[in-house]
Amino acid sequence: MKTTLENIASIQTGVFAKPALDGDLVYLQARHFDENGQLIGELHPDLMADDISEKHFLKSGDVLFAAKGNKNFASVYEDQYPKSVASTSFFVIRLHDSKILPEYFAWFMNSPKTQLFLKSTALGSSIASISKAVLEKLEISVPNIQTQRVILEITSLRSQEKKIRQKIESLQEIIIQQKIFNAIK
Repeated sequence: MKTTLENIASIQTGVFAKPALDGDLVYLQARHFDENGQLIGELHPDLMADDISEKHFLKSGDVLFAAKGNKNFASVYEDQYPKSVASTSFFVIRLHDSKILPEYFAWFMNSPKTQLFLKSTALGSSIASISKAVLEKLEISVPNIQTQRVILEITSLRSQEKKIRQKIESLQEIIIQQKIFNAIK
């Protein structure tokens, strides 16, 4: 099935706020993520909840899409994180169709083909930005849930394979350097 994002989700912008040293909420910013949308380090509450409307509180399964700058990625917000809100660097995409898994949607948004398309639509000369209108009209292929799960499993296994290959390469380099060092002794 193909559909547009506006048919299966609501999209809202993150909030503009000034973080503090201590607070009630985590103010998620692009700097909290790597280029693959994975969280870097621990999250600490750094925003007071008093000034933030509850409609901006993130819910498990919300997909954060970094729409500004060169690092455009999608990441699924999970309950394991402290209560959080997204910064204006993100669009918060809340899926309301149970036929699409948030993790699959994030995978789709992060896929090279989708990323290439989105980057081609970005506006702005100094800081490129992908508009809400473009996201709303984005056409999404939605296979059945079982196929989505298979795609996610294959993606997970491929990621694990890459990490293992990198570890092997690193260990081989250590062995070679040690042999060279031993040879010149």
